[in-house]
Amino acid sequence: MRLIRRKDAVGFLVLKVIILLPAALLLVSCGGTETGGLPDDDDNEIPGPGNVVDPEPEQIDYAALGVNEAGQIMVLMYHQIAESEDEWVRTPQNFRKDLETLYAAGYRLVSMNDLLDGKIDLPAGTTPVVLTFDDGTIGQFRYLEDGKELIIDSDCAVGILEQFYAEHPDFGLAATFYLFYAGTPFGQYEFVQQKLAYLEERGFEIGSHTYSHPSLRSISPEAARKELADQVRQTQQYLPGYRVRSLALPYGAHPDDKSYIIAGSHDGVSYHHEGILLVGSNPAPSPFSARFDGAAIPRIRASEMLTDGAGMYDWLQRFAENPLNRYISDGDPDTVAVPEELKDQVDQAKLAGRRLVIY
Repeated sequence: MRLIRRKDAVGFLVLKVIILLPAALLLVSCGGTETGGLPDDDDNEIPGPGNVVDPEPEQIDYAALGVNEAGQIMVLMYHQIAESEDEWVRTPQNFRKDLETLYAAGYRLVSMNDLLDGKIDLPAGTTPVVLTFDDGTIGQFRYLEDGKELIIDSDCAVGILEQFYAEHPDFGLAATFYLFYAGTPFGQYEFVQQKLAYLEERGFEIGSHTYSHPSLRSISPEAARKELADQVRQTQQYLPGYRVRSLALPYGAHPDDKSYIIAGSHDGVSYHHEGILLVGSNPAPSPFSARFDGAAIPRIRASEMLTDGAGMYDWLQRFAENPLNRYISDGDPDTVAVPEELKDQVDQAKLAGRRLVIY
């Protein structure tokens, strides 16, 4: 078993990939229309005395890159990372292959919280992808002891992500771990505090998977409130003041009335889930899309087994064949660029001060 030190990630062999990198980035004039909800009639205004005029930045050829920030985004769902591939298990080798494939196809990591905030700051021509891990299994984050030194297992998910980030820093380093506390998060009781502190320090996120993993559809509203508040309480005992912003539904089950799982309180602890993640089998709408619903974010199983044509590799192929359906960044976090024919898909109330660019 290979080992990785916390601040000394090692490289590994690059796997063959199945999807080609998107078109090379081109810097030419685009001629798009920028709006802030309404057309701007002052594009040709002559600056008055004392005004500071910024030089015109080089502009992106949106059409050449296929830019579409109303496109769909894959939120990938992982459970176990272990040595034998199964329906809910990804081997370390296959998880590395997943990352290599995504990277070569122009995908870059964003966090779940950034998705909820519409904070997608990626190079032009690239596509966001979100990694989520349910249950807090030991294969997601394992410590090993090397003499007197504590090291991260290079075959656990965190170790693999750190390795890949060291090799490809432009890929990013982001993932959300959905934990429940009835068992031991990540399987090593003596290291729970240290692991959660490490994840927070490195920019990973902690989400809720309830306290004891019941079906929220099968228990009473009061029992559900206790489950959700206790998860936040326990997370904040390890990480004081930590804000748990999203919930991955155990078994994908939810009550018909979602109001009390979106927000509520129990025994003095409040919770507010801005994102509620389903099991699902399809990509999520763009956070700027009229179809985006934070209370029902679909996910895609990162698996090649029993996916019924709706796993990660199936969707990679669909996006390769239908690139207009895929979110492709314009390279500017302050603008949302979409093709003319897709402008009606944008909910301008969700722009939150960003400029809409139609080309």
